Amino acid sequence: MTNTITTTRLTILLPAGRLPLAIMDKANALAQKYQLELYLSTAQNLRLMGIKEEDLPAIREELAALGAQFKGPGKFPIPRVCIGVRDCSMGVGDPERISALILAKFQGREKTKQKFKIAISGCTLACSGVLTTDIGIMATRKGFDLFVGGKGGPSPKVGRRVLRDLDEQGVVAAVAELVEFHDAHTETKQRMVKLIDHPEFPFKEVV
Repeated sequence: MTNTITTTRLTILLPAGRLPLAIMDKANALAQKYQLELYLSTAQNLRLMGIKEEDLPAIREELAALGAQFKGPGKFPIPRVCIGVRDCSMGVGDPERISALILAKFQGREKTKQKFKIAISGCTLACSGVLTTDIGIMATRKGFDLFVGGKGGPSPKVGRRVLRDLDEQGVVAAVAELVEFHDAHTETKQRMVKLIDHPEFPFKEVV
């Protein structure tokens, strides 16, 4: 009879897709030591794959000592971003800064209901997928436009633009309002597109 080895995975959260060098070095060392695979997820996180259950606590401890945060139930979603105005000739906005402001707003939040995602782009090309994400924030030359209700999958939907020309604080306030609406109107995992036609939805579509 062949013994089956149970393995699991560990996802390291990387705000704005930035991978600190110390965590990168440690992840590489752990992958070699425990014969793991490293995977860069489409959500811009780093995943260690093929971990034996008995090795997981030690691996988590070594990474946590460097400040690593891990994916888990109830965590506020890390926005997916493009590289923005600093590193792209098309960029007019700073997605990394907007992401940091949003995460600071929700820092310490005990639990966030699933399953919505946030994306931020530094220009209207929307490389980070803002049009097909639950909450999409697009930088323009006049400010930020906000889209809601986009999704991918087998039946993709383009989000509705509900606000235009926002400043940074306007973006954070609008996201906070949407998060609280989502929390109040769903019991389990729920995409924003399922709620956008709710009579109490806080925003109307704008062109």
